[in-house]
Amino acid sequence: MIARDRMSKLASNLVLLAIGVLFVLPLLWVLFASINRTAGLRVEFPTHPTLGNFRAVLNTDTTYRPVLNGIILCGGAALLTMVCAVLAAYPLSRFRTRFNRPFLLTVLFCTGLPITAVMVPVYGLFVQLNLVDTLGGTIMFMATASLPFAIWLTKTFMDGVPLSLEEAAWVDGAGNMRALWAIVLPLMWPGIAVVLIFTFIGMWGNFFVPFMLLLSPERLPASVSIFTFFGQYGEPNYGQLAAYSLIYTTPVLLLYLLLSRKLGGAFALGGAIKG
Repeated sequence: MIARDRMSKLASNLVLLAIGVLFVLPLLWVLFASINRTAGLRVEFPTHPTLGNFRAVLNTDTTYRPVLNGIILCGGAALLTMVCAVLAAYPLSRFRTRFNRPFLLTVLFCTGLPITAVMVPVYGLFVQLNLVDTLGGTIMFMATASLPFAIWLTKTFMDGVPLSLEEAAWVDGAGNMRALWAIVLPLMWPGIAVVLIFTFIGMWGNFFVPFMLLLSPERLPASVSIFTFFGQYGEPNYGQLAAYSLIYTTPVLLLYLLLSRKLGGAFALGGAIKG
């Protein structure tokens, strides 16, 4: 029996190790290819490492401007999404009506709609409203597309804040918006950070929406400008592509590091009220 348990644990560990290797190999390829002048599809450490790939991509047209456009686009859309998600989740979490369930089911249905299914009518609407090739219009559409997912997550975290805390604030004369700002949001900040990170990451890797709605090269984000690394016949420069990929992930990593301290703890609700 003991030998069987050991064999079972060994088999499980081998399976997990194989899965881990499958995840690590692409990361190793990116790291090695970024410093390899003649990088290909093989995972191999370069015999003569070089930073030439980074020097080739670190310029205004290739990296600096697209990354800045992406930060403006995704950051603005993520903040707009969070504001709307909080305002939509608060009444769903705090006030019980017969319309809550139909509304939540509608939101759930919207999360399953593929973005390609709505882009044709959206593009026609943007043409009529003169919003094509504008960062503001693209920000609003990206925020709208991310809102259903954000509402579901935000409501889930908001449900974890006891209503008794708000009732105590109401007794002291605070209104609903004051209670939301002073009581609910500080206590659910870890949840807000989670929703913000997931929303930003989803937008940061979005290629199709900015590709369709933004036409000027100087307005394209980094997720679209990656096309520049593919040649006429679809053969990319693997070394520069890997270097660009590492730079491309930097804003997401920085956002996670800035908010990571808020993600570890649960809601600190103990001893918040007495009686």
